[in-house]
Amino acid sequence: MSGRELHVISNGKDSLQHFADIAGQIHPYVTAFHIREKQKSAKELMLGVSFLKKKGVPLSKIVINDRVDVAAISRVSGVHLAYHSLDAELVKQTFPNLKVGCSVHSLEEALSMEQKQVDYVFYGHVYETASKPGLPGRGLNELETLTQKLQIPVIAIGGLKPSNIQEVLTAGASGIAVMSGLLEAEDPLKKVIKYRQLLK
Repeated sequence: MSGRELHVISNGKDSLQHFADIAGQIHPYVTAFHIREKQKSAKELMLGVSFLKKKGVPLSKIVINDRVDVAAISRVSGVHLAYHSLDAELVKQTFPNLKVGCSVHSLEEALSMEQKQVDYVFYGHVYETASKPGLPGRGLNELETLTQKLQIPVIAIGGLKPSNIQEVLTAGASGIAVMSGLLEAEDPLKKVIKYRQLLK
């Protein structure tokens, strides 16, 4: 798949079966699907992985948020950590086969995570987004600083839509992460093709 990375994140509202139904349609155009479900148990997350597999999504494109145990046991490609998660360096050492990503909100956090040898970071939220009501976006300046200072990929997240993708790519982002922009689209397949064209 040519072009920059496109990550799609479950929204915690719809069922994982629904997420898998959409993923099954669009996975040829997507770099990774993140199961980000803070309220779900390990057993429910494992079920989510099986739904994705049944829809033809390869394990190499599935990432579990926070739950390192589920990621390791289900043999998906990676785990995405938050500030409250296990230490990234410990996870890398213990599970060398797992790709490890992390969400960061400042240059200082990003540099710290790079030292812990994470494979990539999500930076955001770049623009205002419905998932963080009332919080202004962090903007493009710090995103550009991050992309210049870090050696690892920086994926932009937060309020991304076709009209502003070019701006984040110009700022140096290695790709984007989307949630509602794709999952709530009237025609997810048409929308993902549009994203993929813009990411070339």
